[in-house]
Amino acid sequence: MCCFVDRCHSEAFLQVYQIKKRSLAGNVAIGFFVVAFVLIAVAFSTPSWLVSDYRITGAKLDRLGLWTHCFRSLSDPYSYDRAHHRFFVGCRWIYDPFTTGYDEIRGFLVPDFMVATQFFFTLCFISVLLGAVLTLIYFLCCGPDQKQHITLITLNAWLLLAGGISGAIAVIVFAVLGNKNGWMPGHENNFFGWSFALACIGVLASLVAATLFFVDAYVQRRKKKRMTESQSRFEMEPEQHKGW
Repeated sequence: MCCFVDRCHSEAFLQVYQIKKRSLAGNVAIGFFVVAFVLIAVAFSTPSWLVSDYRITGAKLDRLGLWTHCFRSLSDPYSYDRAHHRFFVGCRWIYDPFTTGYDEIRGFLVPDFMVATQFFFTLCFISVLLGAVLTLIYFLCCGPDQKQHITLITLNAWLLLAGGISGAIAVIVFAVLGNKNGWMPGHENNFFGWSFALACIGVLASLVAATLFFVDAYVQRRKKKRMTESQSRFEMEPEQHKGW
């Protein structure tokens, strides 16, 4: 009887230890999320989604991002008065209210596909911001032995999945239409910059993190199920031993 009790205690202790331990999928998911968060945040705020070849001396475009455009010498696309023709030089925020005439060319600077890119990548950025809060709670506060742990993981996984899908839509739209003929001048000498590359990698990392969090939720759910079944078995077996 004593041996049976000791065995029960050992198994119970081992199972409690296992359920308190974060799974490998969860640990790897945190790493992928950190990569996704950093890359998406940098891509969201930097103006190098589309850049001009620096070797072209007469290029009108320097670089542009989601929210900032940098020009070497962009002529006003809506001005037909050669005597008062305007040129835009330097870096400006898209919604700059201080540069004369900049608001008048905003329709040229932000066509419909660019609005779609901004919208979906903003959703992606908001998703990883919220995901950062949930991941911190997951890492620092809510251990696998706590009641809401699985709910937290699942919510974070769905949030990152939604953000990854939104970000994927944004980068696909920009990849297809961002360097098309008829928008930015000198399109044959323009290419996608490092900010766009970071956005693509960040979106991919977000989708991987979401998948791993789903796996972690599944693993934790299985652990808790086995723990519940083991507790029920331990409660039944002593009753059987009492009759011996």
